[in-house]
Amino acid sequence: MEIKKVSVVGAGVMGMGISQALAQKGFSVTVSDLSKDILERNLGKTQKNLQSLVDREKMTAEEAKEVLTRIRTTTKMQDVTDVDLVIEAVFENIEVKKQVFAELDKLCPAHTILATNTSILSPTEIGSVTKRPDKIIGMHWMNPAPVMKLIEVTAGLGTSEETVEAVMEFSQKVGKTPVRVNEAPGGIVSRILSAMRNAAVDILAEGVASAEDIDTAMKLGANFPMGPLELIDLVGVDIHVINSDNLCRELGDLKYRPHALLRKMVRAGRLGRKSGRGFYDYTK
Repeated sequence: MEIKKVSVVGAGVMGMGISQALAQKGFSVTVSDLSKDILERNLGKTQKNLQSLVDREKMTAEEAKEVLTRIRTTTKMQDVTDVDLVIEAVFENIEVKKQVFAELDKLCPAHTILATNTSILSPTEIGSVTKRPDKIIGMHWMNPAPVMKLIEVTAGLGTSEETVEAVMEFSQKVGKTPVRVNEAPGGIVSRILSAMRNAAVDILAEGVASAEDIDTAMKLGANFPMGPLELIDLVGVDIHVINSDNLCRELGDLKYRPHALLRKMVRAGRLGRKSGRGFYDYTK
């Protein structure tokens, strides 16, 4: 099966980032969200991202304009269903995702593949509410989606080989490098990074080093492009806590348990870049 038409459900950071990545490769994409404000706000951020590429001479102004014309936004789920592939990127909550998949299953043609962007939750469980287990798959894009090259393609218990091959081929078509993963909590990247990020928070909470020095040490000593605490701020402190809790529960391994400091930060509204403060102050 060749994937020609694609849409995205969820216009948050990942959903709109995926939409931008697809549009930059020439695909017309419709992205839906319940909130018109979120659609408008994050489409505005996409415009800024493209302008940044123009300013850095990575793209012409005309090319940036063409990319934007390929992204259509809507608040109606039925507008994203007449496609070969739907990529779900809503809030990281199993019940919310199951509701989305149940609705998509009713609205989409029988051939449509339903992909979830999660790396932590189970594609098999998310797809259990549908009548197409063979067309349910995980398609985990890295953040920021237009830049990062990797996509983890996760086969659930009932995912057909045809579906896996179609998504692997499509990932290559949009300029990414796919790796195949058999469903397991966290896949590859999130499972490794979650433990590392939690270790960095432990070191900070114990007073071993400052946030700046921890991140500097990992960037210069391990050649990381971004420090682990900076990465938590980028992902969102609240999202990191949710994902860590899920991994700890699914794997029964305490190295994934988020430190109490992280829960304090969530209660204080210090969620990272999106709130203006996390381990660092982004308001200055």
